[in-house]
Amino acid sequence: MSYAISVALQEAVFAALSGDATLAGLIGAAIYDAPPVGVDPTYILLGEDEAKDRSSGTHKGATLDFEINVISDVAGFSTAKTVAAAICDLLIDADLPLSRGSLVNLKFLKSRARRGASPEQRRIALIFRAILDDGSY
Repeated sequence: MSYAISVALQEAVFAALSGDATLAGLIGAAIYDAPPVGVDPTYILLGEDEAKDRSSGTHKGATLDFEINVISDVAGFSTAKTVAAAICDLLIDADLPLSRGSLVNLKFLKSRARRGASPEQRRIALIFRAILDDGSY
């Protein structure tokens, strides 16, 4: 197993999110890999991940649990939940092309919705599980 395939998954997830017309209508291009300094009232932040070896005697692979966060300073959870729903609609069971290896399966695991202090008044963490194949030995 190698963690190297994780960057291919992140690139594919970013491409899927940034290329989706529904999300663009909700948040524009506000999708980040690091917390932005600025004015976006609602944005998506690619979050932490955890990888586990899924290799066999003939194939290299990994299970990668990763977070996508929806952060909003709009009052109430409605805006953040609408964005979170669009992300789920886009990613659950998606067949994303990877620059390295392949995506075997992509599932939703859980979410956490929390109130926070301004400017992060609302934060929804979506946790997904990707099963990745990095080819044969």
